[in-house]
Amino acid sequence: MDDAHSDFLDNLLTTPSPSGFETDVQRVWVDYVSAFADEVRTDEYGNAVAVVEGGDPAVAFTGHADEIGLMVNSVDEDGFVHPSRVGGTDRTVSKGQHVEIHTDDGVVRGVVGQTAIHLRDTGEEEFEDINEQHVDIGVESEAEARELVDVGDPITFDTPVRELEGTRKAARGMDNRVGIWVAAEAARRAAESDVDATVYAVSTVQEELGKQGAKMVGFDLPVDAAVAVDVTHAVDSPDIGKEQDQHGEVDLGAGPVVARGSSNHPEVVRAVRDAAESHDLPVQLQASGRSTGTDADAFYTSQGGIPSLNLGLPNRYMHTPVEVIDTDDLDAAADLLAAFAEESAGREEFAVDI
Repeated sequence: MDDAHSDFLDNLLTTPSPSGFETDVQRVWVDYVSAFADEVRTDEYGNAVAVVEGGDPAVAFTGHADEIGLMVNSVDEDGFVHPSRVGGTDRTVSKGQHVEIHTDDGVVRGVVGQTAIHLRDTGEEEFEDINEQHVDIGVESEAEARELVDVGDPITFDTPVRELEGTRKAARGMDNRVGIWVAAEAARRAAESDVDATVYAVSTVQEELGKQGAKMVGFDLPVDAAVAVDVTHAVDSPDIGKEQDQHGEVDLGAGPVVARGSSNHPEVVRAVRDAAESHDLPVQLQASGRSTGTDADAFYTSQGGIPSLNLGLPNRYMHTPVEVIDTDDLDAAADLLAAFAEESAGREEFAVDI
């Protein structure tokens, strides 16, 4: 990944966008795709669609812009802020973290309190629910706190992007800034190659709240196939490795992951795998016997059925402030989708043959 594209990823990762508050990161994404797209549009909730015009078929590459987080639920008489979840926030990793509260007047910094080990009964500890935890913003009264924050203000963990060894990065919100990076980059690479197919790059909102943005976009997105790019669990770390058989075979750095089964349309699966083979690109496979849990599950039931695929990006420590990805997987995914668009040019449909 070159510096310009790495900077784009870092800009996405450092722009807070909890579900329902995605506007800022959508601006970053729209600014980027506007440099090469023939058309860029947004809807009332902030879903963003970029179009690279071509011929048939029309294919969509999608990701979701929102991240999990917290929000201000209440303020107590001593000025401590009590949060609630935004999406699937993990109560086991929130305590002892630096956070930022995003208010209409700017950022208010705080920490999620954690009782010192010296003062706790150890050995039989349980993790408190998020709404039983508290954020200390440094004030001493409810009145002071309410001058700074409002109920409903979103909260994100204050975790910087860290370059690890080789091509690996750690940050919060990899889920799913890496997906919208790939959607944008795949469209850019398709445009640069002047592919004959029409390519839609899509950045949806509120996936973490039930794939709501994809339901909005899928209602009238004029495409023949959609590939939803999202993170999937890498199972090659010590905390999971011994149980790998029940979690699949996904490794970090071994390429994007093509899901098979459930919402994953067999003809789209076949076309993507063929593109990987013809362009010598690495892919991994993943079984999906019930649902993918991604925007693919919304797209494939839209408009009577859009042939859809979930393309996974290996991710360690999902839904924590220290998610880890390999940028080689992202580059391979963008190349793969651009190759899929190229190889699909002139195809009339993706329907199964019965």
